[in-house]
Amino acid sequence: MPRSTDRKQGVVLLDTREHTPEHEHSVHLKLAERLAQLLQTQVVTPTQAPTARDNFYYLPTETLIDPAHYQAMGIISTADLFGGVVSRPYMATKAISHPLPANARFPLGWTNDFARQARDALLRGYTVFSLEDATQAAALLLREGPLRIKPVRATAGRGQTVAASMLEVEQALQGLDPQELALWGLTLEENLTQVQTFSVGQALVAGMLCSYYGTQQLTRDHHGEEIYGGSDLILIRGDYDTLLQLPLEDHLRLAITQARTYEQAALQTLPGFMASRRNYDVALGLNDQGKPRSGVLEQSWRIGGASSAEVLALQAFAADPALTRIRASTHEAFDTPELPTDATIFYQGDDSEIGRICKYARIRDYDHP
Repeated sequence: MPRSTDRKQGVVLLDTREHTPEHEHSVHLKLAERLAQLLQTQVVTPTQAPTARDNFYYLPTETLIDPAHYQAMGIISTADLFGGVVSRPYMATKAISHPLPANARFPLGWTNDFARQARDALLRGYTVFSLEDATQAAALLLREGPLRIKPVRATAGRGQTVAASMLEVEQALQGLDPQELALWGLTLEENLTQVQTFSVGQALVAGMLCSYYGTQQLTRDHHGEEIYGGSDLILIRGDYDTLLQLPLEDHLRLAITQARTYEQAALQTLPGFMASRRNYDVALGLNDQGKPRSGVLEQSWRIGGASSAEVLALQAFAADPALTRIRASTHEAFDTPELPTDATIFYQGDDSEIGRICKYARIRDYDHP
């Protein structure tokens, strides 16, 4: 079997989803091409099921579930993929971000050890795997104010509901599939207002590690719904310790520290977990009593909205060994925006499902010592 350090024979886009919108598929292909450049290889489409002997590098569309299955394909370490691997479905979602309420049902492999170890990085909330437990958790949270109900598989902030009473909770829970709930879970969390959402993360490719922090922007889709619209990031060559050496405002230092606490809890309590691409959404806002609260909302151990900036930064670091810090941004704009001259387009067109959209990234600034 080839070692993970051997030169890769190609980058494979590993689409594990039932359906991928065309705009996302286009972005994934362009990311695969840039990863191939970093690895000094090419994008390939296998004609048969890949094995470890092929020595491919993989770009999965989702966090992979079941380490043993993917080890047979050659995904043995973080050198073999841009993304992550977990043992159970719920580990791939925001479900891990909260403990269970007392005496609640739970799936095979569940442990509250993660929430205990990560408690300093979490908002107040619960994860549940049944409608009955959702009702119990909601009653507990409503004692201190409105709560937010968050389907764990939804992305870009879609599908969330704020409830201020048990009647509103019951209305929000109507129509949920009990089988889906039993497998993946549901989170209920204290609702914050005046929220800022920060992105903190790392990307490791070809032995090169970058770490970053930044802010997220919102935009409106063609239905008028407010969703994720991009990230503005500061990326450095090195690890979280190097990132924390930057002159940072207190809330940014807290966000980075909470993301690292969350990640360490995952590494220590989730068997089989590994990830070369790690991204955490950290929210800062006010609770119902007007007190500031900060915590990790969810993790992303797969390609995400910030990945185009991550890969552009890694390419810049690879091209210039003296480069230490980069400012980069990603943008998701509906309709036809006026593009800056330094935009790297990852998709621009009329998607059959969501309409006209443009996705691009920019390298804004370079810093040398």
